[in-house]
Amino acid sequence: MKDGLSSTARALSALEMLQSTPGVTSHRLAAKLGVSERATRRYIAILREAGIPVASARGPYGGYRIGRGPRVPPVLFTDEEALALVMAVLEGHHDAADSELPVGRAIDKLLRALPESVSSQADAVRRSTSATPDRGGSRPDPATTADLVHACSNSRQVRIDYRSEAGSRFDAIVDPWAVVVRHGRWYLLCRSHQADAPRAYRVDRIGHVEVLDESCDIPEDLDPVATLERHLASGWEFETEVRIEAPVEEAARHLPPRVGQLQANDDGSSTLTGSSSNLAWYVAYLCALPMPYRIVKGPELRETAQTIADRLLAATAAPVG
Repeated sequence: MKDGLSSTARALSALEMLQSTPGVTSHRLAAKLGVSERATRRYIAILREAGIPVASARGPYGGYRIGRGPRVPPVLFTDEEALALVMAVLEGHHDAADSELPVGRAIDKLLRALPESVSSQADAVRRSTSATPDRGGSRPDPATTADLVHACSNSRQVRIDYRSEAGSRFDAIVDPWAVVVRHGRWYLLCRSHQADAPRAYRVDRIGHVEVLDESCDIPEDLDPVATLERHLASGWEFETEVRIEAPVEEAARHLPPRVGQLQANDDGSSTLTGSSSNLAWYVAYLCALPMPYRIVKGPELRETAQTIADRLLAATAAPVG
């Protein structure tokens, strides 16, 4: 054959198309494979000889499709399909990253069956996934996610088209470090060239990805999840500072890193500093603390805490009449 593909390779290509496009006609299959319709029928025969149940139907709505039979045909995935499948499993099962549990073992089998170029991308996302899925999260485009993970794996700079929460759009050239799934959101952890500082961009807000020829460096000691958590605790609209009457180690058991940074005081207490654009969310974490605390800085935080406190007191009042 002129392009060097064997009959087996073409038969597998035909199988992939049958799985992705049930009912495909011999004419379209031939065009896709770059062969005659007669040759296409030969590849269908190879699949049938291998025990794969390929059914055919005549007429305007006819074509080839995988039917039912005693043998399960091999399942072929494109890069985008494989990553999309892993993404869906990660969002629905918090134990997908644990190889000791059934869902984790199933993902292991899937990754082992995929080509290295595909499995490495899917596994990179899986390893950086949070164990707290959120049904309110937004799933990004699998093709965009695949491009970003591939750029991270190959240490290549990317240009992204980004839409901020306020709706403004801008282009940014970044060094991609990792794609991290955290709290139901998918983030690109990277270094922004414009800011010359780490940034975390929501992948579902990235409209276009252009992988550049320039290489980039990823910090050797990078902990993607911890770095993202620290980033999510800073740079927001309202600055906060809270004094907690407990040592750092005890306070840290009740406060995730995204709430802020804890520092020890000389008297055994600790200080929590951070920022937030959702102060009600922030106050909810403070309310759950089992030790005394006091808001030191942040008038907006004080006002929000007072409003919530008044609401709670009103809810405990005895009913009139």
